[in-house]
Amino acid sequence: MNKDFTFTIKSIRLDEHYCPSSNTRITTNFANLARGEHRQQNLRSALAMINNAFNALAHWDNPKGERYSVELDIISVDIDVAGSGEHFPSIEVLKTNIVDHQTDTRIEGIVGNNFSSYVRDYDFSVRLLEHNKDKAGFSVPDDFGELHGKLFQHFVRSNTYQQRFNKPPVICLSVSDTKVYHRSENQHPVLGFEYVANESSLTEQYFKKMGLQVRYFMPPNSVAPFAFYFVGDLLNDYTNLELISTISTMATFQRIYRPEIYNANAVAGKCYQPNLNNPDHSLTQIVYDRVERSQLAKQQGKFAEQYFIKPYQNILEQWSANYA
Repeated sequence: MNKDFTFTIKSIRLDEHYCPSSNTRITTNFANLARGEHRQQNLRSALAMINNAFNALAHWDNPKGERYSVELDIISVDIDVAGSGEHFPSIEVLKTNIVDHQTDTRIEGIVGNNFSSYVRDYDFSVRLLEHNKDKAGFSVPDDFGELHGKLFQHFVRSNTYQQRFNKPPVICLSVSDTKVYHRSENQHPVLGFEYVANESSLTEQYFKKMGLQVRYFMPPNSVAPFAFYFVGDLLNDYTNLELISTISTMATFQRIYRPEIYNANAVAGKCYQPNLNNPDHSLTQIVYDRVERSQLAKQQGKFAEQYFIKPYQNILEQWSANYA
């Protein structure tokens, strides 16, 4: 393994008192909620929604629907290139922990959930745009996503990760409005019905370079499927409670950020194409700025270019070329 990269993990609790640090990508779901005059009420409401969703799915031996609560930690991963002493914020994810109030125990959840990366912002909001600037049709650079994918895999395989977390990450994203999803006969008690996409997407190909495969499931109480990115065997490597911790967390964020899909008033049918212009949806009582969120991705991509990609370009290219 290459010794040019050192990862440092920092953890902070996501609760109603959370304030984003200066290194947190402010487009990140949880950071966006924690800003403005409604920040504390936003966080309180979102956390209550997560707990309610968890108990609704973990309904066995839980007659009052209040046996469990979910604790969330924001895991920030800084990277030091070539022992420079300069730490660049590379990856940010959420870690779930489950509190069983009946047995008074804490159960390890899943790391991953929400996935945030400055280098991904650079790839999609800077590099991809520049690559297609003067072209008639859309295309993707040959090595698109390779550096990011190798850095992610290097982190997950590192001693830093292995000593802190006992299972690989699971990342849960919204489905794409450019694809059609068909419901299969495969049904899991917690993940729900599996859906199959009609084609691969650029996001799928990008995550594949991170060593992750994807499956689509619509859990009970959900109105649309989610994309689950994982390593190994999603259905057998994780317990039902672990999976529920991810579903309840990400379903809550998606209901807030993608209400046209995940807070729609109609449930996805056997053949489903998400529609971001769907007027038949409900809004949560949680305030956030979606316009600002989309504008910031480009700024954050430029930040990655200025402080990570360009200063370490030669080292990164050489490392990526030799990475096995």
